[in-house]
Amino acid sequence: MGSLELRNATRRFADGTFAVRDVSVVFPSGRLSTLLGPSGSGKTSLLRLAAGLDSPSSGRVLVDGMDVSGVPPGDRNVTMLFQDYALFPHLDVAGNVGFGLRAGGVSPASVRERVRGALAMVGLDSFERRPVRELSGGQQQRVALARALVIQPSILLLDEPLSNLDDFLKRHLREEIRALQQRLGITMVCVTHDEKDAMALSDFMVLLKDGQAIQAGSPRELYERPINEFVAAFMGDAAIFEASRAPDGSPLLGPLRLNLPAPSQGRIQVMVRPEAWLLLPASRQGLPGRVTRRSYLGRRAEYEVDTELGVLLVRTSQSAAMHQPGAPVSLALGSRGVALWSRDTRAGPGDACPGPV
Repeated sequence: MGSLELRNATRRFADGTFAVRDVSVVFPSGRLSTLLGPSGSGKTSLLRLAAGLDSPSSGRVLVDGMDVSGVPPGDRNVTMLFQDYALFPHLDVAGNVGFGLRAGGVSPASVRERVRGALAMVGLDSFERRPVRELSGGQQQRVALARALVIQPSILLLDEPLSNLDDFLKRHLREEIRALQQRLGITMVCVTHDEKDAMALSDFMVLLKDGQAIQAGSPRELYERPINEFVAAFMGDAAIFEASRAPDGSPLLGPLRLNLPAPSQGRIQVMVRPEAWLLLPASRQGLPGRVTRRSYLGRRAEYEVDTELGVLLVRTSQSAAMHQPGAPVSLALGSRGVALWSRDTRAGPGDACPGPV
């Protein structure tokens, strides 16, 4: 299992702009990590630094504890799978997968054996002689993945591996990549702009904005305990409120007292995910409201509830009572999906109050 670490990694262009600025992160060995963020946030630039395709303007890249900042890509034991697959159209599947091995002087017999093994890993056992131009997009993606794996790298980097696929193929390949990583125990780092893909794939996530790492942690941490409004909004539906303070300093959201440590100073912002709301009969104590819309979505129901805090999006499980539009209800908060931070301070790990309600 390979280890990958970036220490104060910065990539600066000649015009003074930054692709990556002062990023420090340790990717868990033997796990699947994702670099997540909007377009232009520095995801691919960070991946290229790790691969050795670009050199940091300052800072260091460490692989297996060794500083490889100036080491050529071929000498890092790191392989990168490109977004466009970069397959050779004049070669068949086996020719593409074994290209790097042949270029490295591996014997023909060993190349054949390793190519068969790599294709078996990705479910293309019988495709060795198939021209790549005859393959579907999903199959081409698997060939590119097999070509990366056949080198037996300690670290595999994937640049937007799911971006060119339809929803069905995306979900299928996402599950395959996850299962493959768990079976091989290889360290993988994957770039994506889709938070749903990132949460489904990852053990560990790094969310980037403007070339900087904003928050890193497990998918659950970033979704349920974001450190600022940007993270909260990027990770999914969220309502953001400004809270007040009770006489004892505890935060209040309307009539609801929040069992969370409040920032010691500054105005308090509160994030609530739609599924954090508990929909209760109107007779129960809580935040009074009235249902304005209801949608049945199979495994869950979705409501809009008009309250003194505004119209709130509420998601409940299918087993919950189905409230009709116009029905009075009360809202309370559950144990997950609520976070606080100070609006008047620059958000960082020390500024957040990410504990559960």
